[in-house]
Amino acid sequence: MAPITALYAAALALLFIGLSLRVITYRRSNRLSLGDEGDRRLLQRMRAQANCAEYAPFGVLLLLLAELQGAPDLGVHALGLTLLAGRVMHAVGFSRRPNIMALRVGGMVLTMTMILVTALGLILHGVT
Repeated sequence: MAPITALYAAALALLFIGLSLRVITYRRSNRLSLGDEGDRRLLQRMRAQANCAEYAPFGVLLLLLAELQGAPDLGVHALGLTLLAGRVMHAVGFSRRPNIMALRVGGMVLTMTMILVTALGLILHGVT
């Protein structure tokens, strides 16, 4: 069992659903079916959703592995919060018009930091 990872995976899933609903409602209200059809606002919403889909699962997988390898609960929570905060910050910054670059960049820094720290921790755990 991995209750800590489950908590952050569920929160990230809710974020992804929210981003997906933004795409769906925009498509429906503007009668746009396939791709972005040259609509920059739709493209922006699609990229915010896609960016979450690109990074969140990888972070959750690493979080799960860290929890299963016996990382301290506090450490797993710290990693999970870092990932979640990074994804929320990036989504908010990216979804605004104009973009809030400080949130976008901060969100990516947190996300990449979580991935890097967790990956290095797993490597170190694996070789010792």
